[in-house]
Amino acid sequence: MSVNTTEGDAASLINGAISAAILAAVRECRPLVHHITNSVTINDCANITIAAGAAPVMAGAPEEVAEMVAAAGALVLNIGTLTREQVEAMLIAGRRANELGIPVILDPVGVGATAFRTETAWKLLDELDIAVLKGNTGEIGVLAGAGGSVRGVDSAGIAGDPIETVRECARLTGAVVAMTGDVDVVTDRERIFLVSNGDPMMERLSGTGCMAASVTGAFASVTDDYAFAAAGALAALGFAGERAVAKGVSGLYSFRTALIDELSMLTRDDLTGGARIEEFYGV
Repeated sequence: MSVNTTEGDAASLINGAISAAILAAVRECRPLVHHITNSVTINDCANITIAAGAAPVMAGAPEEVAEMVAAAGALVLNIGTLTREQVEAMLIAGRRANELGIPVILDPVGVGATAFRTETAWKLLDELDIAVLKGNTGEIGVLAGAGGSVRGVDSAGIAGDPIETVRECARLTGAVVAMTGDVDVVTDRERIFLVSNGDPMMERLSGTGCMAASVTGAFASVTDDYAFAAAGALAALGFAGERAVAKGVSGLYSFRTALIDELSMLTRDDLTGGARIEEFYGV
């Protein structure tokens, strides 16, 4: 995905210290991030949450999710391996999180691939107050009605302009929308952030999108600015990916290990200097 700007548009680089301060707050508070997530990447999501400085819990039984989410700082919902029981649990946990003012992050994995996934994503969006909707270009394009397409759970891209697609998705859903790609685009309907951290290796590894939702949950648990929480989380994970590749990896699995390592070792000063987040000003 490329983000094109027209004459008269402008973007300004944001001080990385803001993202770094959120990372520091996560590590100081060590918030609990409750996940109801997919069975493929559940361990990666748990470990990346720990690497960010938060504490994961992966509780999905409808009988306990309301009680568990009450102790959490954020709730991450991921529809990657859906069952009807899981949808029930997501709704129970999401409603309780909404009652308590706990931010809910939705990762609509593979939406558009099947009717069940698409219906579930809209059910969650309609019945819950979603703080951040984080998806790839195909997923956000599907929800925005912008010609997005997916193949299985992988993005097959969008037909339209990325910034307009994200804007429309935010308008339709009422959520902060974070769309990942070569350049990540985040909007809260008023501000637009462009995040250029990351490495192409991240797109080749299964689970990096799920990990991004987990880190977003950690960041959103310590600030009310969910747009900047999402942008800061994507910058931190992307910068960790850059550092992993720069230090040398032999393939996808060594990259997976190095990505988690690098995020766990990321310091406030590192992110202050390494975050590449711009605020976009355009019509």
